[in-house]
Amino acid sequence: MTVEISVPHTGPAPHFANPGDAGADLVAAETVVLEPGMRALVGTGTAIALPLGTVGLVTPRSGLAAKHGITIVNAPGVIDAGYRGELKVCLLNTDQTEPYTVQAGDRIAQLLVLPIPPVQFVAVAELPAGVRGEAGFGSSGYRTVDETRTAANTAGDNGEQDAQGGVS
Repeated sequence: MTVEISVPHTGPAPHFANPGDAGADLVAAETVVLEPGMRALVGTGTAIALPLGTVGLVTPRSGLAAKHGITIVNAPGVIDAGYRGELKVCLLNTDQTEPYTVQAGDRIAQLLVLPIPPVQFVAVAELPAGVRGEAGFGSSGYRTVDETRTAANTAGDNGEQDAQGGVS
């Protein structure tokens, strides 16, 4: 797939560090100091033209998150195929004591380009049944599948999970 790019400022094109990588690195076009708990919109100096039927997802770099507590506020950031402005990344310093300096030229995020199937929403009187029903927000529990099975086998009665993921 070919994605056209424009480099209106100082930013290089998104690039893959290694063959087969899923995410192309996005590079900061400016130097920004992120104080503890602070967020900032950091420009990449790059604009792209995604093909119709695709979406760009801007995701955090695992090393920045693990080593420095730097993440993306709205991860993943969505870039629609029709957007033509500069790609910007909303970085957040989750560290509560140390500032972090993003230098111009630093790799700050990854861009994944994925196909999006055409979707049409249709109003219906009733939705078909689903495995989870209307349960959400932690309703599937916190234990691993093996721990849940072990707890169910030693529960003494029917071993069914309650709404909080515990065994009843």
